[in-house]
Amino acid sequence: MKVVLLHAWPLDERMWEPQLPALEAAGFEPIAPRLYGRGASIDAWAAQILSEVDGPFVAVGASMGGYTALALVRRAPERVLGIALVGSRADADSPERRASREAQIAALRADGIPPELETNVPAEELAVAQEAIRDRSDSTPVLGAFGGPLFVCVGDGDEIVSVEEARAIANAALQGSLVVFPGAGHLLSLDQPDRFEAVLLDFVSQWRT
Repeated sequence: MKVVLLHAWPLDERMWEPQLPALEAAGFEPIAPRLYGRGASIDAWAAQILSEVDGPFVAVGASMGGYTALALVRRAPERVLGIALVGSRADADSPERRASREAQIAALRADGIPPELETNVPAEELAVAQEAIRDRSDSTPVLGAFGGPLFVCVGDGDEIVSVEEARAIANAALQGSLVVFPGAGHLLSLDQPDRFEAVLLDFVSQWRT
């Protein structure tokens, strides 16, 4: 069974390297596409990924990757067997979030990558990805329409997605569940890699053949 791992911003597909051996050892085929360089539309990213990955799969999305996972379901619900949303949300940006992203995009293009942003991704690719995030569709209707398991993971110290918001996402799904990581922030696989790996393997084990 394929497991499509969709990375967060400002990281890239290499964020999943610690999880790849465990998934492979458990009999899965992990696929970690790079989301940058695909234009400024998350729906377009989803269309490209669907053309690159054959057959059914489980989608695991961290933050920006979670938005992409929901776009995959919106386009091809019959191919996505399950979703894990990791520090991600389903709604579109509020006007305040859009304004904040626009300021960040302008700063990336004017000044480059700030020193506090740990990334190897070029500034322009980060800016284009922020445009895609800013303009993404509201995927809230996807939650109640998706027939497979939807697994929500969140850190109780996440500054972007609160535990209450994550619980609402899980409750809106037909087969939703929630795991809270005490002491973790937004990027769970980096903050608590061992627990995240265990939780991820437990989730995907239902598709082990």
